[in-house]
Amino acid sequence: MGVFHTEQHQRQIEHNPIVLSVADRYLLTEITKIFSAIILTLLMVMVSILLLGTLEDVNLGALSNTGVLRYLGLQILRDTSSLLPPAFFIAALVTLGRLARDSELIAFGACGFGPIRLYRAFLLFALPLSVITGWFALFGQPYASLQLQIIESAKGEPSTQVAGLRAGRFYQQDDGNITFYAASIDDQNRFQGVFIQDRRAERPRLVISERGLYQRDASSGEQRILLEQGRRYDGIPGTADYDFAEFDRYTYFLGPDRELDIERRRRAARPTRELIGSDSLLDRAELGHRLSAPVAIYVLALIAIPLTSLSPRQRGTGRMLLAFLAYFAFFNLQRLAENWLESGITPAWMGMLWYQAAILLMVYLSLAPGSFWLRQLRDRFWNRSWI
Repeated sequence: MGVFHTEQHQRQIEHNPIVLSVADRYLLTEITKIFSAIILTLLMVMVSILLLGTLEDVNLGALSNTGVLRYLGLQILRDTSSLLPPAFFIAALVTLGRLARDSELIAFGACGFGPIRLYRAFLLFALPLSVITGWFALFGQPYASLQLQIIESAKGEPSTQVAGLRAGRFYQQDDGNITFYAASIDDQNRFQGVFIQDRRAERPRLVISERGLYQRDASSGEQRILLEQGRRYDGIPGTADYDFAEFDRYTYFLGPDRELDIERRRRAARPTRELIGSDSLLDRAELGHRLSAPVAIYVLALIAIPLTSLSPRQRGTGRMLLAFLAYFAFFNLQRLAENWLESGITPAWMGMLWYQAAILLMVYLSLAPGSFWLRQLRDRFWNRSWI
């Protein structure tokens, strides 16, 4: 009777692919447990890193204590879509590696649960995960980016910038080429005892002023400091070749933010519906960047299974090295493909998702010489050639 029910259940699975077998449920349970542990670990690491930067803003006065949790939550919402694909890939490799080490994959194969059924089980897990990742990438990420830009723009206001600076501290910009110091800040939010060192030009410049005020243009990103009652020195330290000047009022320009970064931040905050159908290469690159995360779930599922050794007797060093290379190539090529599409190096019709197909093809071609199907074809051809 038990055999009859087993055969009947197997026929139901073959005719109805939605029905899950015991092996399907076992695999889904295993990868769910491992994926949950990995994503929680990665989230804890990400939260720790983001929390340090957030607390630094609070310490500088650029962010209020009441806005810490909201600011941190928006950062997590923005970055979650880029965290799910690598977490899934690592979980798939760990799950298959554990099953291979315990010879469970061999037992599955002996029961008729072959590679096709493995692909089916992992794609069943990838389907809802890709939907969740797509929601974070297409809707959560632009919303969070917009809200974060509103908070950042509030930081950029002169009053906020002045309140964020602390007296008696040195601040650096432009990779340390500009050093700023204020001895004190009065009740009117004005600097007292300002010191500026600028090393961007061939001849360094030193500016000392009694009073000053920082300003930043939100539209152009131009930064400047208004100084009063001070002196300026131009020259190389250790030499007598100096230019000296005194001033009553002096506007010191720090330079605008990088235009490319500003444009990328603006596009990152645009709703997805505005990017669809746009002829701009920048908009297409941003849309491709958002679509890359949910599509990567399926591609990584197809890569993870052949990268796993089915038997503990098989050497898995080469496959693990290939998995390591595929992992870093996959996520590093994403930024390269986006930059190439923005600059017009790749044609617009190609988009930026070509790198996922390239990595998938590279993995399968690398493993093709040792595949079972190729060995079968080679053996048949060899036997026929000798008949």
